[in-house]
Amino acid sequence: MTVDDPVPFRPRPPWLTGDLQTIRNMLRRDAPDPGPFVRLWLDLPDGDALAAAWHAGDGSRPSVVLIHGLTGCEDSQYMRRSAAFWRVRGHGVVRLNLRGSAPSLARSTRPYHAAAGGDIVAALAALPEAVRRPGLIVIGVSLGGTQLLNALGRDEARTLPIIAAATICAPVLLAPVARRIMAPRNALYHRWLLRQMQREAEALAPHLPARLLAAARSAGTVYAFDDGYVAPLAGFTGAEDYYARASLPRYLDRIAVPTLCLTAADDPWVPADTYRALDWRTNPQVAPLIASGGGHVGFHDRMRDGTWADRTIAARLSVHLRVSG
Repeated sequence: MTVDDPVPFRPRPPWLTGDLQTIRNMLRRDAPDPGPFVRLWLDLPDGDALAAAWHAGDGSRPSVVLIHGLTGCEDSQYMRRSAAFWRVRGHGVVRLNLRGSAPSLARSTRPYHAAAGGDIVAALAALPEAVRRPGLIVIGVSLGGTQLLNALGRDEARTLPIIAAATICAPVLLAPVARRIMAPRNALYHRWLLRQMQREAEALAPHLPARLLAAARSAGTVYAFDDGYVAPLAGFTGAEDYYARASLPRYLDRIAVPTLCLTAADDPWVPADTYRALDWRTNPQVAPLIASGGGHVGFHDRMRDGTWADRTIAARLSVHLRVSG
């Protein structure tokens, strides 16, 4: 079961295919400046902390928390573009950095992973009262979306002032996504992504067991990287165990807030069939939406007001975005 596009996606020329939509964020550094921010450090229970950029609003609308994807950070083009989009609408915005990302590196001893929803819960709980008071709209991108869904499925999330949530191109079944990324047609993506993942591991080298760092350095595929580095460091027996336990079906029925899971039919990384394979009826709070196009975290259309994904999320969550008071 999927939801039809509320407004059909129409790509902006020349970014007419899923691959071109995907690489635009790498080729064009034209995201708006979201403006001045205050640096926050959000403490985690084990002593690490996540860095966040807080753009204050006037407190009359919910704060929007943006979570980046694999090898991204607060300065990723999609993060800057979305932050500017929500700020124009009067929302305070938090650009949250996961463990080991460049802004969080100074206080990280471990990397992030798809099942580390506890980090998200702890970071949201550590936000200043002025940020949390109007309520939170939380949006996760790609692997950050998978980690967000994991967080929403935890009992501790029910104590947070989360009004609604959304994900953009989040892997909901990790094993098929790993296979898709390693497919021959994605060889260039695969090589680039693995190199970025290895750079993140190298940055954490002083805190890592030698055998796991060696596994990260020698990995020739993302599967080998996950199997030899990510999974054992996170307490899984290997990549298959990690993929199974981090995928959405294990906690879909436990998500208690309205959540939109948006993806694209032509995403070259996340197969749309992984969304079609799930029985979303098990939780009426969570709705999937497969757009006709948009690539992986692209959604660059003819309008210059954010992206199609930003506007669709705003439209779908509009009932939760009204001015308070």
